[in-house]
Amino acid sequence: MLTFDPARAPSAPSDAATVLLVRAVEPRGVELLLVRRHASSPFLGGAVVFPGGKVDAADRLTTSHVGLPRRGLEASSFAAERAHLVALAVCACREALEEAGILLGVPLVTEPRVAIMRAALASGVSFDDVLRGESSGVQLDLGALEPFARWVTPEAEARRFDARFFLARAPEGQTGEVDHHETVEAMWSAPQPMLDAFHRGDVFLAPPTLRALELLADVGDVAEAFALAQSQSLLPIQPRVVEGDPVMLVIPGDPLHEVDEPRVAGGTRFVLRDGRFVSERASR
Repeated sequence: MLTFDPARAPSAPSDAATVLLVRAVEPRGVELLLVRRHASSPFLGGAVVFPGGKVDAADRLTTSHVGLPRRGLEASSFAAERAHLVALAVCACREALEEAGILLGVPLVTEPRVAIMRAALASGVSFDDVLRGESSGVQLDLGALEPFARWVTPEAEARRFDARFFLARAPEGQTGEVDHHETVEAMWSAPQPMLDAFHRGDVFLAPPTLRALELLADVGDVAEAFALAQSQSLLPIQPRVVEGDPVMLVIPGDPLHEVDEPRVAGGTRFVLRDGRFVSERASR
């Protein structure tokens, strides 16, 4: 599922965006929308992930949007400049529609209309035209996206992405639906049950997904989830492959990583055990 080769000459990572869609559950807690990627996908095939993908050229041309992820504009470590941040945020919204059938738009769009817009996008209509084709004049609500993290694929991986993670409240009345092409299953889950499934070996989670769920496991409501996001460093986290038995991915703050300061709470390494990378702390 991950094909590391430390001898490989590193390629430049492609810009990508991912969105953590969150909703409240009673009596206390949150659920997140995750999707299972198609097993034949060339990157993370079969993995359970948050909706996301590579920034397209058209994302930079989409103008039907309002607001901006404020903290992302303030942090040069997250995006190079305003137009770059807009393209990342538009990509997150487009991927949410394509992969999960969720539209972060204003005014609020009903689920049947979301399905129609998604079908138009899949047929080749540009995202901008899909949004402008609505009689109500739908615009993407980029201000609803809260920057959460930035993860860069290790240099030893063939397909590399510089992925910005955003948190967003799921729109009322939209439950999500997979596209049965890139994604084959959608699931709303509280963080801890998904972590339990991972540790049982029932699902595969890549390290960034695993860490996001670990961070969100103890939040009590959506407001706490956003407060957590706002407290996160937006400096890039690029794991480094450490060969051995077992193989490890170490991140900033680990003794085996060249960056000394931690950039995210939790374990500083992901150790390959029973076919999955498990979060652990370095022994001092």
